[in-house]
Amino acid sequence: MAGTTRIPTEPQELALLRGGARAAVTVAVLDLHLRGAVKAGRAGTMRASGPVPAAALTALAKAVHAGLYRPAGMRQLLDRRPVRAALGELRAELVAAGLLRAVLPGRTRAGRRVLRNLRARNPLPLHGPAPSPEDKLLLVALHGDAALTALAPRFTRDAGLTGRGGTTERELPRSWGSSGGGGFSCGAV
Repeated sequence: MAGTTRIPTEPQELALLRGGARAAVTVAVLDLHLRGAVKAGRAGTMRASGPVPAAALTALAKAVHAGLYRPAGMRQLLDRRPVRAALGELRAELVAAGLLRAVLPGRTRAGRRVLRNLRARNPLPLHGPAPSPEDKLLLVALHGDAALTALAPRFTRDAGLTGRGGTTERELPRSWGSSGGGGFSCGAV
């Protein structure tokens, strides 16, 4: 392993590091939604609603947009081939950077330190002006469902991203304090 740890800069990378595949895809979906390229569909599904310049998207966001060739819920979207392939590449990059373990699933010590430091520098705002779209993606990547329901409540609910089994926290170890959230709950919105 190299001497210095590469710090992820893309929100999808941070989301994968924090909460796994579902968290990374959720951030990609939110990115597309904020650009007007994805809307909530019927009964907790998402659908492509327009084109977006491919140059402006990460590989995972491109795969998610391509994966929404027909409306899908999160489970179906995660099973679509382009999304699985992009997630595999993203995971391999984080393993190569020393932030995720290759054999046993989970973060390395360096990965936990990166997340802890970024969360401390980017707390979830409780009041004040609305964050920029870029800041929303970063906050959802770092804080998961708490940020998602606070920053995009209607889309989150209508697209089925939380509630009824939907969560970006599912792949985290079940221990207090691992979500980094605070005082929010999915039922509050």
